[in-house]
Amino acid sequence: LLHRKCHPCSSPTDVDECATNTHSCQPREHCVNTVGSFVCEHHVTCPAGYHLRNSICKDIDECVLQSHNCELGFVCENTVGSFLCNPKNKCISGFTQDSHGNCIDINECSGPNEPCSLGFNCINTVGSYTCQKKVVMCSHGYHSSPDGAKCVDIDECQMGTHRCGAGQICHNLPGSYRCDCQTGYQYDALHKVCTDVNECWRYPGRLCAQTCENTPGSYRCSCTAGFSLALDGKNCEDINECDKNPCSQECADIYGSYQCYCRQGYFLKEDGHTCEDIDECSQSIGNLCTFKCLNVAGSYQCSCPPHGYVMSANGRTCRDIDECKTATHNCSYGQMCYNLQGGFRCISFDCPHNYKKVSDIRCERTSCPSNSLDCQNSPARITHYQLSFQTNIIIPAQIFRIGPSPAYSGDHITISIIKGNEEGYFSTRKLNSFTGAVYVQRQVRKPKDFLIDLEMKLLRQGMFTTFLIIIDIYYVFPCMIPFQSVG
Repeated sequence: LLHRKCHPCSSPTDVDECATNTHSCQPREHCVNTVGSFVCEHHVTCPAGYHLRNSICKDIDECVLQSHNCELGFVCENTVGSFLCNPKNKCISGFTQDSHGNCIDINECSGPNEPCSLGFNCINTVGSYTCQKKVVMCSHGYHSSPDGAKCVDIDECQMGTHRCGAGQICHNLPGSYRCDCQTGYQYDALHKVCTDVNECWRYPGRLCAQTCENTPGSYRCSCTAGFSLALDGKNCEDINECDKNPCSQECADIYGSYQCYCRQGYFLKEDGHTCEDIDECSQSIGNLCTFKCLNVAGSYQCSCPPHGYVMSANGRTCRDIDECKTATHNCSYGQMCYNLQGGFRCISFDCPHNYKKVSDIRCERTSCPSNSLDCQNSPARITHYQLSFQTNIIIPAQIFRIGPSPAYSGDHITISIIKGNEEGYFSTRKLNSFTGAVYVQRQVRKPKDFLIDLEMKLLRQGMFTTFLIIIDIYYVFPCMIPFQSVG
């Protein structure tokens, strides 16, 4: 109990603080008025079987307080918050006492805990019970469950009691089973066996990109030479054979195969893989080089004679070195350098007695004494010419023409070789009354030098005048020395 102290009142009359609501009790407290003050008591509600004491709920002992309702033949036994009525006389096992004290049978089968094990039924008896095995009649393909309460399917496939043949797959069904063929097989109803399906025949051209090969229960795709099977197992991918370097030189991958090629200057041998050098020097039709051809791996090289020639920019022909222009000759002072194919000649030209030199190639006779017949019969002019020809010149060939310059009407000439034609290589011919020519009438087969003296007599107005022409004739090989091949 809570007590509140009040101040002394000025009047002897008590004030009921609880009635006037001038107390200070809390909402869960009960106000009790006292003389000159008030008391705040806790308001506590106790459940049935309990009562409040010193603000605490304590158990009521119904047996002591005789507030129980046990009948005769029963003894009261207090419990927390309640009581029990226990019979004064106990019943034997399997029985219990009712409220009147009579022993009645206990039905063990109706309790929450089943006393019998699985597969047995509980049957109550007086004072006890019995367990009787359950009997369930199942049809074919079923057997009773472990508890005997129901029929469950027999899995013939798992138990191995099926009769499926080799290569067949067992599928369990409710109360039965079914035998199916494996993938890639079909059922032969006549022989009751599974036979292989030839997928390649059944689906031609649809399973494999190239070659389809039947296998037991399936099929296999393969590819022809030059292809490999793709990861999908169906399509074929081209093999790049060039990755394995099958060719000695160049390799070109083509669809399903490859082709070997050779670089310039090589040819592909019959094995289709090996490249061999072409000997351009020995196989060429029409000479590759004007002098000497040297075969090298994959090509050829032209060379020129060591003296008198230089290689042209095209690398094939030899160009004559003009020693006279380049001043690489060895002619002495007073000699004239005459260039030839592959060489040169140093020419000396001096005028004989009684002649004077009027140019590099011409001498003219000075005046003769009136009594000197030899002087008067000697040539009035001596001229020096140089000619060069190739040895393959077609004969007869005109190589030189001669005549008076200027020529007049009535002029007549005669020409003849007076020296240097002992072997008969040359001849002369009169073309008209005032023109003559020198011809080559015999084949010159190798380089040779000739020096001939050609005399021309001119008859003009009844008088003869003699002219001497000295001709250096040089024969060289065509362009240069004939082509040679070096293996």
